[in-house]
Amino acid sequence: MVRILLADDHDVVRRGLKALLQERAGWEVCGEAISGRDAVDLARELQPGIAIVDLMMPDLNGLETTRQIRRVSESTQILIFTMHHNESLVHDVLEAGARGYLLKSDAERCIVTAVDTLLRRQPYFSAQVSETVLEAFLRSGRPGTEGAAAPRLTPREHEVIQLLAEGYRNKMIAQRLGITVKTVETHRTALMRKIGVKSIVDLVRYAIRNHLTEP
Repeated sequence: MVRILLADDHDVVRRGLKALLQERAGWEVCGEAISGRDAVDLARELQPGIAIVDLMMPDLNGLETTRQIRRVSESTQILIFTMHHNESLVHDVLEAGARGYLLKSDAERCIVTAVDTLLRRQPYFSAQVSETVLEAFLRSGRPGTEGAAAPRLTPREHEVIQLLAEGYRNKMIAQRLGITVKTVETHRTALMRKIGVKSIVDLVRYAIRNHLTEP
């Protein structure tokens, strides 16, 4: 029996994934988490073969959730499930210990294939993500290529810039992430300095251009 843990804070998403996965004989969704901390606790308790983890969740984001699941359940293969992708995010996902990266737009067609691939101890990437990785590799290996690489954002910075781009104000971001307004302001200032912009409008443009916000 293949035991699968689902971690996503949207009930509709979890129900859809569960229905697709349990059509496969011998596969069982053994647990469902609505936050990163719930996912880590369930992984510790259930020791699932596969964990499908949303990148943007309350309490702990998907990257930190991945790191902690790897510590409490070493044999669990982790598939990041998200609608966002760029070179920096893909790098961070792999560095955190995930073995797969599935875009939500590909879920209905590819979720079974993605889980099958991870069960064979092979990495899985959505086609668009593979193209991003390949383009980054070719660009870095091309002699004489100029141009600064995209700045590396921390997981928390990814969350803050996403919410800013979606129109959330500082107080709402603080409530959603469980941090203080002052901490949100600190992250916003750090983001603007790191990206090299001087206004929230430019910060939002950067987030949209790099697919860090909901469509």
